[in-house]
Amino acid sequence: MTSPQPLPVDAGIASSSASGSLAAAPGTILELVLRSLDDDQAQEIVSIPLEGKSSVADYMVIASGRSTRQVAAMAQKLAERIKQGGFGHVRIEGLPAADWVLIDAGDIVVHLFRPEVRSFYNLERMWAFGDQGAA
Repeated sequence: MTSPQPLPVDAGIASSSASGSLAAAPGTILELVLRSLDDDQAQEIVSIPLEGKSSVADYMVIASGRSTRQVAAMAQKLAERIKQGGFGHVRIEGLPAADWVLIDAGDIVVHLFRPEVRSFYNLERMWAFGDQGAA
């Protein structure tokens, strides 16, 4: 299996690696989501600003877990942390199978995947499509 290729810097997508992390304004739901996923050892965390692309949310966050068990645990912990942080209740879809879990937190939509499922759907490429510029 091939590993996902990093996106160009100008793609409007921020990602984290083992040596770095994403930045978000302190006290925001985005910061809480990114910190929670980092604390739960999510892999390849990507934050995509949706301003001008979609009215459903301000940000999309995509991350991978090593197994369905980790994906499910990250989703449940994240939902609880968002609620405890005072950002309200979230809607979760896909939890029973936990191959792809969608968390709708209002201003942020979080997609948690197993690596194989993530590479198949490749949401990062789909949402960065308009940012690549004309060839």
